[in-house]
Amino acid sequence: MAAGGLSVLFCGINPGLMTAATGHHFARPGNRFWPALHLSGFTPRRLAPAEQEELLDYGLGITNVVARPTARADELSAEEYRTGGRVLTAKVERLGPRWLAVVGVTAYRTAFDDKRAAIGPQERTIEGPLGTTRIWALPNPSGLNAHWTLETMAEEFARLREAAGVPDRRGQGIPDRRG
Repeated sequence: MAAGGLSVLFCGINPGLMTAATGHHFARPGNRFWPALHLSGFTPRRLAPAEQEELLDYGLGITNVVARPTARADELSAEEYRTGGRVLTAKVERLGPRWLAVVGVTAYRTAFDDKRAAIGPQERTIEGPLGTTRIWALPNPSGLNAHWTLETMAEEFARLREAAGVPDRRGQGIPDRRG
């Protein structure tokens, strides 16, 4: 779910089995993406995966590095990540979001062949006809990533929100879609 002119295009690793079954990103109940997105101020309330279309109202989108669903991301091959990185780059060139936020630094490292990447803004940018897209690597919100708590994850998401110039929307109403 993406469109042109987004502030941030979030990019998961690949669809999990529940996401594939429902068609909604980060659909597994223990996944911390939606809570972190709200706690960081990107959305005025915690959205449910089935409400992912509302992200567009906030200038946000969501996609994946690899399209193939798996039970676990470690079932993907390095070549799938690299191919996915090329497809994702072409999508970003076409859509021109201000920021691409790859949710999972290990996925970013493999997809973009950047072994030294760390959480946070990256040196690499993607150039397209609509301008320059900066890249931010975020922690993986999977419940399997015990190194990050929901609170520290939300802090990192908030750093991206501030860098992207997105207002803190916690407690605000839903924007008027009529413009």
